[in-house]
Amino acid sequence: MDLLIFDLDGTLVDSRLDLANAVNAMRSHLGMSALPNERVYTYVGNGAPLLVRRSLGDRATEEECRKALAFFMEYYGAHALEYTTLYPGVRESLDRFRGAGIRMAVLTNKPAAISRQMLEGLGVGGHFFRIFGGDSFRQKKPDPIGVETLMQEAAVDRAHTMMVGDSAVDVATARNAGIACCGVTYGFQPDSLRDPAPEIIVGRMEQFVDWLLKK
Repeated sequence: MDLLIFDLDGTLVDSRLDLANAVNAMRSHLGMSALPNERVYTYVGNGAPLLVRRSLGDRATEEECRKALAFFMEYYGAHALEYTTLYPGVRESLDRFRGAGIRMAVLTNKPAAISRQMLEGLGVGGHFFRIFGGDSFRQKKPDPIGVETLMQEAAVDRAHTMMVGDSAVDVATARNAGIACCGVTYGFQPDSLRDPAPEIIVGRMEQFVDWLLKK
């Protein structure tokens, strides 16, 4: 593989607590009770607007969702790195991939500016030649536009490109783009990796490095 495209939340970083705290700060701002963190975690993966809508419930109006999203984004932008960390082994794995000459990028449904801020703050922003977010294109994952753009920019074909993620959204993105996928089970939605199933599933990022660099 010459190009690896990583998801962010649940794949490179454990951001669950900061996301849950931002959701519940938003709900408190609106006079609503807090949601259990575990429930909020199940809402993550399809971008901030859908996270907010799911967190408010079906009765929320479009205007309520719009105002709640604005509060959420402001709060989360100021608190995104309070508890968020790289998963164990991720930094070392990224170093090994870079040492092997593999180009790397991030494709997430989180807004691009916060994604870049997060990766820079954690000291790994320089590993990636591009960081695309949910607001980088008109369509979010699982639409393949992000993958297609990254392949074009890196001048790498489908046979030598691989997606790495923790949920069915990432697998579907890879399938829609016609590339292979690695699923990680330590993330937010490991149960969703069953259908569709990725080519390889690992419990730690180091396992993926070992598998890939030995091929």
